[in-house]
Amino acid sequence: MKPLSARFKSLSLVALAAALLSGAAAAADIAVLSAGAIEPGLKAAVSAYEKQTGHKVLITFNTAPELRKRMDSNPAFDVVIAPPAVIGEFAAASKLAETRANVGRVGMGVAVREGAPVPDISSADAMKQSVLAADSLVFNRASTGLYLEGLLKKMDVYTQVEGKTTRYPDGASVMEHVIKGKGREVGFGAITEILLYSSKGLKFVGPVPAAVQNYTSYTAAPLASGKQQALSQEFVSFLAGPVGKPLFVAAGVT
Repeated sequence: MKPLSARFKSLSLVALAAALLSGAAAAADIAVLSAGAIEPGLKAAVSAYEKQTGHKVLITFNTAPELRKRMDSNPAFDVVIAPPAVIGEFAAASKLAETRANVGRVGMGVAVREGAPVPDISSADAMKQSVLAADSLVFNRASTGLYLEGLLKKMDVYTQVEGKTTRYPDGASVMEHVIKGKGREVGFGAITEILLYSSKGLKFVGPVPAAVQNYTSYTAAPLASGKQQALSQEFVSFLAGPVGKPLFVAAGVT
């Protein structure tokens, strides 16, 4: 018969193994489909969530138009994060569960490559003149770009500048184009996306003037077809909670 100390040691090892197996079994993957403008804040919040819970969050980023395509193809996602109008469409199609969380909003900013002339965007009129003086305007075909197109039309300059515009499906391509430019290229995009490239040769000129600023809000919701509803709802609540929310704010998602 084993000494008492040896038996306690064996029992402790068995208990530890059981605890480890139990933790491994409880850990799960959460698949998230998200708009790209909130990437910095979402990645920070996800990192905190993973450390706190042991779960793994797998993120797929897309523009709003692409989000619609992915959702139409019966995606194997647990949570979607998108502008409220897009969330409303998904909810009307009975694709979402009831839980919702507002993770924040992102404004539109202006960028040029490092060393390029800095456009005057101190007022709406100054920005209008800078747009006319630019060699080219670079922006996306997603939410930010659609708003900017409408704004240029309201400013009554769109027909004058349309020929010197370059459009991309996503913000990353916009920033890379501006960085590689050689003239007076002016880029427009989500402030969060511009800041991501600020150490790669891109200069953040500033937000567009308050009088013409546009904020895109983002809402998180679990999918109705998700197989782990309770976990998805927990994750969504975490994003807007006392730990997740400040991480979004710190990344420019206010």
